[in-house]
Amino acid sequence: MATIAVFDIGRNQVAERELADSVFSTDVKEYLIHDMVRYQLAARRQGTAKTKSRGEVRGGGKKPYRQKGTGNARQGTVTAPHFVGGGVAFGPSPRDYSFKLNRKVKQAALRSALSARYKGERLTVLNAIDLDQISTKSFADVLGRFDLQRALVVVDGENRNLELSARNLPFVKVLRADGVNVYDILKYPNLILTEAAVEQIEGVLAK
Repeated sequence: MATIAVFDIGRNQVAERELADSVFSTDVKEYLIHDMVRYQLAARRQGTAKTKSRGEVRGGGKKPYRQKGTGNARQGTVTAPHFVGGGVAFGPSPRDYSFKLNRKVKQAALRSALSARYKGERLTVLNAIDLDQISTKSFADVLGRFDLQRALVVVDGENRNLELSARNLPFVKVLRADGVNVYDILKYPNLILTEAAVEQIEGVLAK
């Protein structure tokens, strides 16, 4: 079974913990990670882009000029796409970009992302992250002790002092364990988990 050192926020090792192999030491399947990232990004798209076609532009009921004798090409309406102010040919219309992905695929992709961080030695486990007060500097000092400037921090539940202390750090994000996802794990090169968050994640993903 995979093992990892557990530290306190002062970077003192306080224990060693076993990790579920099925969650943190499984085969890294890049195609599943790719599918999951596409799924997440597609679901974020608003899909509200819209242009008017020639049938939706106001006006155009009358021919702009007579059919013959003007020397110009014949025209039937000023709402045609080649006129300024006319409709757009083949323009975008509101649509839903999301698509279905099976639950087992989502879970397998998350296992692969977590395993990639563990195998790449980019995973840090802390016994807890308890800050006495809201202080960006204090939390930045904690990250500095571990040489982690860009990191995703996952905690087991609400941690107001931590969440407010981290929000002004541009390359740090704090998530609760029930919201951990493949895209954010890949976006940040380092992953920090509390022991309680590890237990919660293993409780959902362990086979």
